[in-house]
Amino acid sequence: MSQPSLISGEALAARLEDPAVLVLDVREPGEVAAWAFPGATNVPLGELEGRLDEIPEDHEVVVVCAVGARATAGATLLAAAGHDVRVLEGGMAAWSSTYDEVEGSFAGATVVQVRRRGKGCLSYVVGAGERGVVIDPSLATERYRAIAARKGWTITHVLDTHLHADHLSGARALAEATGAELWLNPGDPFAFAFTPISDGKAIELVPGVELAVSSVSVPGHTEGSTMYQLGAAAIFTGDTLFLESVGRPDLADEAEAYARHLYRSLHERILPLSDEVAVFPAHFGPGVEVRAGVLVARPLGELRGELAPLALDEADFVAWAVANVKDRPGNYQRIVRINAGREDAGGDADELETGPNRCAIA
Repeated sequence: MSQPSLISGEALAARLEDPAVLVLDVREPGEVAAWAFPGATNVPLGELEGRLDEIPEDHEVVVVCAVGARATAGATLLAAAGHDVRVLEGGMAAWSSTYDEVEGSFAGATVVQVRRRGKGCLSYVVGAGERGVVIDPSLATERYRAIAARKGWTITHVLDTHLHADHLSGARALAEATGAELWLNPGDPFAFAFTPISDGKAIELVPGVELAVSSVSVPGHTEGSTMYQLGAAAIFTGDTLFLESVGRPDLADEAEAYARHLYRSLHERILPLSDEVAVFPAHFGPGVEVRAGVLVARPLGELRGELAPLALDEADFVAWAVANVKDRPGNYQRIVRINAGREDAGGDADELETGPNRCAIA
């Protein structure tokens, strides 16, 4: 019998909203609980033969596992039973590095949102005229260079919102490859050369026009966490404010102190902004719907009304934040050392980054 057909992560991402497609995850329940594929039905491989009647015959079935072997076995069973079936090429490991893009216009600039679907990471290329700025790039630096080339932008600046703990940053490599300035907050312990930022420092994208990405220090998730503001239309909040929660304050092992900083940053720096400002975070969690062609972003006013932690007073917020932090990102201590320039990544970057981001308070 021939091997089942494969489908790439990019092709599957484009079809996730198709009601005729069923994603079947044949991993064990514990694996799924730790890192789920969005909207998938879970039937462990060992149970699949006895539960074939649960799989609808009028759907195209895409089978998923960790790296592909179990999915291939499951797809073979399904094909023998007459199902139209595919296997996600490379499994969840490949899904972690599946990207798509969507864009919108804000304050006269174009924002291209780059979504790393399985990892839940968001990065941005913001451009106008002939200039572009990249925020929170991953190691896939060629992707940002291709976007800039397609738009006719020269990448002049590369920014990180903070010292990332869940994935490896491509900011330094992208700046070196393009000759762009690397802007970082010295509040985080970077051990390489960069241009330090401070409140109010801005990048003029178009001369004579108020289009700027301006930094505002928002300590809490890390001491160097920074928000970048595009005019009065958008803010890039990093891991300070997400669409479903706020950033976790415990990764430096000072959860209570950082939670107090986080509360003040939210209430003094972000919440006073207008309800119409679009919030662009650095990550999304499993509770956020990601749709093809639709930006992962919300008006601040909607978040103000929907996120319960934003309505808490400081004491209650700190108590909630400290009590609700859960599993930390995998390998986060080594990832922090690598991103700070204190250790080399070596050849195991993919393995280090495997798994969800876990940067929000659940």
